[in-house]
Amino acid sequence: MKQDSSFSKSRKLSAKAAKPMRREPQQVMSELVAQLRKQLGGERVAAPDAEQGAADWERPNLDRLTVGVDVGDKWSNYCILGLGGETLGEGQFSTQPEAVAEFFRGLAPSRVVMEVGTHSAWMREVIAGLGHEVLVANARRMHGSKRRRRKNDRIDAGRLARLGRVDPKSLYPIQHRSTEVREDLLILRAREALVESRTKLINAVRSAVKTMGARLSTSSSDAFVKKVAAEIPEEVRITLQPLLSLIASLSEEIGAYDQRIEQMCREKYIHTKLVRQVSGVGSVTSLAYVLTLETPLRFKKSRDVGPYVGLVPKQEDSGDSQPQLGISKAGDGMLRKLLVGSAHYILGPFGPDTDLRRFGLKLCERGGKNAKKRAVVAVARKLAVLLHRLWISGEVYEPLRQASSKTIAQKAAA
Repeated sequence: MKQDSSFSKSRKLSAKAAKPMRREPQQVMSELVAQLRKQLGGERVAAPDAEQGAADWERPNLDRLTVGVDVGDKWSNYCILGLGGETLGEGQFSTQPEAVAEFFRGLAPSRVVMEVGTHSAWMREVIAGLGHEVLVANARRMHGSKRRRRKNDRIDAGRLARLGRVDPKSLYPIQHRSTEVREDLLILRAREALVESRTKLINAVRSAVKTMGARLSTSSSDAFVKKVAAEIPEEVRITLQPLLSLIASLSEEIGAYDQRIEQMCREKYIHTKLVRQVSGVGSVTSLAYVLTLETPLRFKKSRDVGPYVGLVPKQEDSGDSQPQLGISKAGDGMLRKLLVGSAHYILGPFGPDTDLRRFGLKLCERGGKNAKKRAVVAVARKLAVLLHRLWISGEVYEPLRQASSKTIAQKAAA
């Protein structure tokens, strides 16, 4: 039986849309000759792909200094290029706020280029506050990073500077979230760290008990200690008691974070109510969604959210070869994990009857290898799109909107 994929249809459509338009060589040459004549006549010719009203960062930097910075944990390398592209200076400075401010305070207004990383958010704020233009490159989307035979911090700084000077679009610059949003996101990330630690401890206890020929009953993480404490064999109970105490303590701390998150949704981020209309989306998922996207206006279409959170297939097409690959896993991993968890609930035994559930179950019926996993990912992607639509429109969620539309259409046709 031929295996089907939940992504095959979307991949074919995206491949057709991404396929370049074929043009006759004579037409291309005639346009180039016309542009050359205009240039020789002293007229300024815009690039074929130039957009009207392009932002300043999209243009080559030919009238200011360009500084490339390869950010390190303790020391950062820099490369300064002059107006003609010549190297004016190279060196290092300490990756500390005071040292960064001291270095860039002495420079004339410049374009500064760095890659996104642990320190890029606060460094961008410090450097931009001194009057410089700062571009934070998306390293995952830049080409050629894995094909170079020579790579070190000094070379990377020079490479960033030259790309930022002549071809800033190839950097795929990102925009960091505000300081307030990053601080609130830390609450969710701290909770995630505690949940992961608790899961590892629970698995360790279960594995230790199995080595003694026993087995613990199934239980939720919150009730694990109370339910299985009496089931632990007497010979290892004293040994495992410290682990049980840690699990209980972590559960209390996680509960405190949950209360704090619920309060933030209720008082500070009231618009999470729009997102929580969907069954399976709770306070943690809704707050993570709102904080990660920060504003719904950053996306022209709701469908753009799927690729943003890495829930679309990777694409490595070449000629007639179009292999089916896994999802890209781009963007925030915590939000992607929460969306997948919500999708599991929607498709699970307690999920209510909705368009999303019917869509996922229909994909499961196709069968094939990993049909359930592909259905879960597809539902998570649709969920991300739906949440953005509810957020930006303020509409009331209709769980069976598509089913109602089909029923009305069938009655009209009859």
